[in-house]
Amino acid sequence: MALESSTLGAPAAAASTPPGPARAEHSRFVQRIRRRFGAELSLLAPGLPTREPIEALIDALLATERTLPSALRVARHLVLERLAVLDIEQGAAMEDITRAMTELAETTLDRAIAQAQHEQDQRYGAPLNADGRRIDFWVVGMGKLGARELNVSSDIDLVYVYEEDGETTGPQQVTAHEYFSQLARSLYALIGDTTDDGFVFRVDLALRPNGNSGPPVVSLAMLEEYFLVQGREWERFAWLKSRVVAPRESVRNGRALALRSTVTSFVYRRYLDYGVFEGLRQLHRKVRDEAQRRAAGRPERANDVKLSRGGIREIEFIVQLLLVVRGGQFPEIRTRSTLKALAKLTAGGLMKPASADRLAEAYTFLRRIEHRIQFLDDQQTHLLPTADEDLNWIARSMGLHCGKVSCELLELLGAAREMVALEFDALLHEGQAPAACPPGKKAGSCKTCGPPPQPVDSEDFIERLPPEIASRVRSWCGQPKIRALRDDSKVRLARLITRTVEAVGDRRCTMDAAARFVDWVEPLLRRESYLALLVERPEVHNRLLRLLGLARWPMRYLMQHPGVIDELADERLLHGRFDATEFIADLEARHEAWERSGQADEESLLDTLRRAHHAEVFRTLVRDVEGHITVEQVADDLSALADATLQCALNWAWGHLKLRHRPAPRFAVVAYGKLGGKELGYGSDLDVVFLYDDGDEPDTDRAAEVYAAFVRKLITWLTLRTAAGELFDIDTALRPNGSSGLLVTSLASFENYQRGRGSNTAWTWEHQAVTRARFCAGDAELAPRFEAVRRAVLCAPRDPAALRTEVQAMREKVRSAHPVRGALFDVKHSAGGMMDAEFAVQTLVLAHGAQHPELLDNVGNIALLQRAEVCGLLPAGVGSAAADAYRELRRAQHRARLDEQPTQFDPAPLAAYRDAVLALWAAVFPASAGA
Repeated sequence: MALESSTLGAPAAAASTPPGPARAEHSRFVQRIRRRFGAELSLLAPGLPTREPIEALIDALLATERTLPSALRVARHLVLERLAVLDIEQGAAMEDITRAMTELAETTLDRAIAQAQHEQDQRYGAPLNADGRRIDFWVVGMGKLGARELNVSSDIDLVYVYEEDGETTGPQQVTAHEYFSQLARSLYALIGDTTDDGFVFRVDLALRPNGNSGPPVVSLAMLEEYFLVQGREWERFAWLKSRVVAPRESVRNGRALALRSTVTSFVYRRYLDYGVFEGLRQLHRKVRDEAQRRAAGRPERANDVKLSRGGIREIEFIVQLLLVVRGGQFPEIRTRSTLKALAKLTAGGLMKPASADRLAEAYTFLRRIEHRIQFLDDQQTHLLPTADEDLNWIARSMGLHCGKVSCELLELLGAAREMVALEFDALLHEGQAPAACPPGKKAGSCKTCGPPPQPVDSEDFIERLPPEIASRVRSWCGQPKIRALRDDSKVRLARLITRTVEAVGDRRCTMDAAARFVDWVEPLLRRESYLALLVERPEVHNRLLRLLGLARWPMRYLMQHPGVIDELADERLLHGRFDATEFIADLEARHEAWERSGQADEESLLDTLRRAHHAEVFRTLVRDVEGHITVEQVADDLSALADATLQCALNWAWGHLKLRHRPAPRFAVVAYGKLGGKELGYGSDLDVVFLYDDGDEPDTDRAAEVYAAFVRKLITWLTLRTAAGELFDIDTALRPNGSSGLLVTSLASFENYQRGRGSNTAWTWEHQAVTRARFCAGDAELAPRFEAVRRAVLCAPRDPAALRTEVQAMREKVRSAHPVRGALFDVKHSAGGMMDAEFAVQTLVLAHGAQHPELLDNVGNIALLQRAEVCGLLPAGVGSAAADAYRELRRAQHRARLDEQPTQFDPAPLAAYRDAVLALWAAVFPASAGA
């Protein structure tokens, strides 16, 4: 399938009638194979040569009395000839070609290992560990082999790893290291040596620890120590695609999984690793410099579809960079495949769909050209041929025309490479410092050059800053954490400060915002990954400055959870709302990814919950301070987020409970207070009660024991402070019998307590709390049962006068615990404040819910006040006025808290709202109207 010309620019019109379709026989390699191995071509079964046909082919060649080395080499020739036909003449998908080549490598390596081990066992005996078990040996495929993307004339990058130290027990005893070193030599001879039949694969061991100066084989312990002590940034990109490709038995039986955790912890960090940007820049410069060096004086080398600007390697770099940066915290995006990675990055919001589609299309286009280049002579080259007939053949094989006047292939290739280069530069060069002046140039003589960058503790740098910023930066300079920074980190920090001051000068932020930014940065001076993020993502820095200028509380939240600033990179941030279904699905996908990677331990899951929750709170916070959502929507979203987080925590914690006695718990989390009323604010604690109903469990004592243990674990999961921070403060004081009661109660016992069955019964204030209670997480089948209990409690017969007396007494008790100083008006606790409205609503529900079931719905105070007026329980206008007043008092409280201001105000501006609530109080509690 040819690259869509509409995507990359339409080529010029063809100058002549397009010739016929291309044939595989144009390939000089195909011609050689057909001449020499014509009789053997029929031994390969029809169709795509995958593992089973290749195995059968090798067996058939061995049956003709060929040796294994000969059979493997001939099999390779026959497979490539078949692939040339399928690709050139039948339009096989690029992924089918790379899959077949990968399986050819895996199959031949598996056969070669078996023979090499047999030979070494004859000489030395089997290598055994201290327990007498045979030590396993793994061939690790790197690069395209590891990613199952092998091209048709590729070499294979391998690393040889053995399981552990030991020694052999045969006629000639040697250490395990010596045994496997000999095995590696035998393996190379079987696969890499060039004989009369050619070679199977060119083998490259340069990616092993210490490169060509290192030993040919390493133990798992040696590899782990190398990663820890000497592993370099660029090696993380190399190992990202690694996997054990042989022997197959080690992959099947799981022994090779021992390598996975070692590699994963090296490649992926537990934080957003923006520090790798500079490492990849350096690696990329080396690649481009090498490509330019090769092309010097040889213009034909400029058309390298892999290494030149905009080539295959740059697409791979884009993908690998984003995977390494984010894959440590988001295992669901991890993959070795370039095309799969582009899809995952899009699904995760890390790349625009249009960009990912263009890169995927360009990648496929470039890889198909690469295969045709290599089919010509079976050479490991990526350069377009200079011979017209070869170039025409490649073009025709892709449905394109290439004539003397114009060449569609070259035009589409140029457009594809330019698009890739622009995407690459946008990602890699964003946030770079001005280039230093080249040697021989005077400062100022080059428009693209700047002065040498200065470190943040340079007095010359500090003197150029505005006084408000200079005083803060100067106070850093004597601190040990500044002195301990690397020189490049000091320069990076100075760059951030400079950019911040420029934003003030350009009126993109206020001086207050700039000062808050400097104050925010100070505790993070040793956490260089966050500084790297801001340097690499200028748009994140700009959005952060704007956010800090809108309110004070965001800075406090960012100090507690600095990692959430990465959310500012997502352009969708301001335009959405929290989606609980999507949130849970994302977390479950992350959980499954942790399990696939063997990292689903409690620590990882606790951190995952915290990071996800912090990120969503921050998204809501940004939408809030930017004015995109109302106070009510903030509360709705924060409450829904808490529900969803509780549900995930509940599901995951149950899986880690040793005492669990069933696949899923018959368990419910009941929300009270702000969470129950869906009025949660930033930093609110969660008032919850835990219930269970295990009616089909014959041993009731056992059920109580299991759920008690589960609740203790769940509370730990929800409250423990980890490296990722805190999740919630949990308050269980509203459970039956309060702090002296059990942490978890059966649903039947809860009902008996609330409905006054027996001597142990609930107080009126507990029934007040039930007006706002709701099922928020757990087994959904328990939700309607709890709601039935709740409604029965609210509809229970009560003496209205006694109820009002008890509610008023509780209100006075709360008010006396929160005295208001002077003549100020506290929007929550003063007479006419929010708490008066809430107590009035609770009284209306408890007194009249049986006669007016519309009051039983947990729809919030504003809606219930409006309903009470409609029911005739309040004078005309009183309910709606109190509802409006409650809304405005909440807004005043919310704005004050966002800016870290007191919630006690001058009474005058809020007098109308206070009076509306006082009128409500007088209507509900007429005897106290003058109080």
